[in-house]
Amino acid sequence: MSSLDSRQTANDSLRSIPAMDELLNSPWAEELSAGLGREQVKKIITEVCDGIRRDVRGGANIEAPVRELAERRAQELIRLRASSSLKPVVNATGVVIHTNLGRSPLGREALQAVNDIAGRYNTLEYSVQEGVRGNRNSHIEWLIRDITGAQAALVVNNNAAAVLLALSAIAAGREVIVSNGELVEIGDSFRIPEILSFSGASMVAVGCTNSTRISDYSNAITEKTAILLKVHPSNYKIDGFTTEVNRRDLAELAASRGLVFMEDLGSGLLAALDKPFAHLEYSVKDCLEAGVNIISFSGDKLLGGPQLGVIAGSKQLIEKMQSHQLYRALRVDKMTLAAFEAVLRLYLSGRHKEIPVIKMIEADEKILLKKAQRLLRIIKQKTQSLAMDDLAVSVVKTNDAVGGGAYPTERMPGFGVSLHSASRSAESLAASFRMSSFPVIPGIQDGQIILHVRTLLDGDEKIIASSLEEWGARGG
Repeated sequence: MSSLDSRQTANDSLRSIPAMDELLNSPWAEELSAGLGREQVKKIITEVCDGIRRDVRGGANIEAPVRELAERRAQELIRLRASSSLKPVVNATGVVIHTNLGRSPLGREALQAVNDIAGRYNTLEYSVQEGVRGNRNSHIEWLIRDITGAQAALVVNNNAAAVLLALSAIAAGREVIVSNGELVEIGDSFRIPEILSFSGASMVAVGCTNSTRISDYSNAITEKTAILLKVHPSNYKIDGFTTEVNRRDLAELAASRGLVFMEDLGSGLLAALDKPFAHLEYSVKDCLEAGVNIISFSGDKLLGGPQLGVIAGSKQLIEKMQSHQLYRALRVDKMTLAAFEAVLRLYLSGRHKEIPVIKMIEADEKILLKKAQRLLRIIKQKTQSLAMDDLAVSVVKTNDAVGGGAYPTERMPGFGVSLHSASRSAESLAASFRMSSFPVIPGIQDGQIILHVRTLLDGDEKIIASSLEEWGARGG
């Protein structure tokens, strides 16, 4: 095609772009305007038409009729923006505390507590006994104290914030000693050295990556030292020749030199897990009893609650943090407190095994096998009724993970249902599940997708069956 013909084709395409009124007054646009609003629909149509103009002027080959292209793109974008992007999914990955999927799902009691509080005025900062302003931290502090043995406790919006607040309040302008083997980066670029710098404290790294001794800490202490800091390694582990200083020795050294011994525990384990590898993770109570002055941990990992960070330990140090200006910027809201209080009450009453993530981690293999066999029957019935003859389905053994930075090298034997197609890739099958109206997120291994049953919640089997129905409706 000559350049003259190309320009003519481009001009024809540009002239074929329908006018705004034509698209905005079409039946589909009026229908979709009910959910998103007419002005938003108008903006999206403008955005789509401008995009087509750019494509044409850039030399793109527009094969479909321009009007049809504009209508299709506009409808797809409007529907996308009319639906919430934050939506529930089925976690069939076998990773219990899945950071990308919202970490710990809340149980019935926590959900009910949020529902009761969110829609009404409440006692967030009000004392009904005295008729005066109260303290939002009081709703959960006594529970944390009772469960962990801490003198005092404070909650902020996540564990990174807890570490930042503690360092800022205690060590700003002074030095913090930490092992080189604990200068970790936790997901999304949360790095211990950068947090230390941002808090106003100076980092003093001691020892080697694989070996740090008590003498390394002792020799690094100066008159500027404020904290001896211990950090949970989270999602990595060093094996082989390693040396690590235990908590009691660090606590004795800190006490003898008038320093604060602080630990970033990462996952907030409040009660022992019924698993062979459970001894690898220390509980909050264990650490405090070993002499840790201040400990920080997450609420939405092993603890099984909402996203927040807890700081527990010395009453004097907690009060110092609570009066720090940074605390107000890091406080949690009424819904988070309501959910957390409900979860803590389960620990207090000895019912913590009812918490979803605890149930998943401690799930018996025989129960998981029965669950996988039940899911297999459901899927087979659905694929047969939809004539999905191309899908091979079977129960398989799986290696599931705790996730959330806890027990990074440990795997939990489990079961799942694999789906394999001779004509479609595993990635294509997984995409079909993900693009369902209620997304299902499977695992992928050895050219097949696997639906791990350990992480399925009540009702998820029906959702998976509905997802298969959608496949059939749209032809795969």
